[in-house]
Amino acid sequence: MASTTANQQTVDVPAKSGKLKRILLIALIAIFAAGAAAGGMYFFLIKHGVGSSKPAPPPPPPPPVFFALDPMTVNLLSDDGQHYLRVGLSLKLANEKMQEGLQQHMPEIRSRILLALSNKHPEDLSTLEGKHALAQELKTLIEKPTDASEPPVHVEAVLFTEFVVQ
Repeated sequence: MASTTANQQTVDVPAKSGKLKRILLIALIAIFAAGAAAGGMYFFLIKHGVGSSKPAPPPPPPPPVFFALDPMTVNLLSDDGQHYLRVGLSLKLANEKMQEGLQQHMPEIRSRILLALSNKHPEDLSTLEGKHALAQELKTLIEKPTDASEPPVHVEAVLFTEFVVQ
């Protein structure tokens, strides 16, 4: 009897190894599919420029327009009345449209500038700070509207091309 019980024991190992192979096969297929999808997305995004590390540079701004005014000579306020200022100005503008607007009203603008310059003392213009303050004052005067119907003029900077105080 002992011999019959030993022969009845069977091993079910082959059934477990079939399940393990099936699980490994499914896992390998899933990993391969995920890798293929990731690779496809990477090449698609590279081809169409999405996600590139360098953004497109912005277009360069248009070059400024410099508008030179005729030189002006004015008497300055002083005790002896013997001081004068000769000044040449250039205006830095954003575009040519601004220049056209200024040219149409140039007599009025020159008058404003001459009146403002003739109201200065030589001591006010002798320092660098005085010259910067004068440039800012002239910028404000030039930007002041001449007509209510016209769009405002924007002057980026008033530049001195000639500056003689005597």
